[in-house]
Order: sequence, then C-alpha cells, then structure tokens
Amino acid sequence: MNRIREIRKGFLLRSRRRVASKWGQGIALFVLAIAMMALAGCQAAAVPPAAARPAAAGQTAGRATLPAEVSVATAAQKREAGAFILDVRTAEEWNEYHIPGSTLIPLDQLSRRLAEVPREREVVVVCRSGNRSATARDLLLKAGYPQVTSLAGGLRAWRNAGQPVE
Repeated sequence: MNRIREIRKGFLLRSRRRVASKWGQGIALFVLAIAMMALAGCQAAAVPPAAARPAAAGQTAGRATLPAEVSVATAAQKREAGAFILDVRTAEEWNEYHIPGSTLIPLDQLSRRLAEVPREREVVVVCRSGNRSATARDLLLKAGYPQVTSLAGGLRAWRNAGQPVE
C-alpha cells in the first residue's frame, strides 16, 4: 500500500512539474507574440516624411498646406494679406474683444455654418487660448477646406503681443 502511495505521489509531482513547465512555455510564447505584434504595429503606424505623404482629405496635391498652428506674427501677416480670420469663441467673449475684421462663428455652430467660411482663402482660426481653434481647424480640414491653420496661444497671445483688437 505504501508503495502505491509513493508511486502515485511521484507521478503527481512529475505531472505538476510538467504542467508548470508547459505554463511557463505558454507564457513565454504569449509575451513573445505580443512583443512581435507591438513591433509590427509600430512599423505600420510610422508616419512617412511629408514629401512622401499623400495630400490630406480635402487638400490638393501640389498646393502648399499651412502648418497646424501659426505664431501671432505669422497670423498678423496672413490677416494683412487677406486671410479669413475665424473666431470660434462665444458671443460673450467676442463682445469683450476680437480681431478687427474677424468673423464670429462659435465652435458649437461651426458644423452647421460651414458655408459661411470661404474655401478659396486661407483661414486662420482663433479662440481665447488655442484649444477650441485647434478643434475647429481639424473640423474644417475634415470638411475639405484646403488652407486652414490655428493661432497658437489664441487671442490672449494676440493681445499680449500688442496686436489690434476691438
């Protein structure tokens, strides 16, 4: 009887070792597979250089695209050159002060009022600090506007730089 117990106990110990060994191998294979997928995903998601990238939706190839954000000085130059200045703040904020000649279309109304934004001119989108204008810029780009940028730092930066406001 003791011999049977010893044999059974030895068999169970060897079986547990085999199971533990197989679990270790399975975990190692799983970790390896995850690492390979992560590396493959990183390579697939790599962004090609700007020259090799196709034009974004709504942007025409061969036409220079604007940077995502422009400085106050660049925005002022674009304003003087005839760019459309789109203010996406609220009416209350607009009444406090705004860039002379700018057009107010609050961000929450922009998708319904796209027809009021000219497609043939450069568009500089502004807000108080730059967050809403970045959202509006992306909305316009997705809607097919080819020349859209956002004012870095918003109207706070514009006013602090001594640019004109009404």
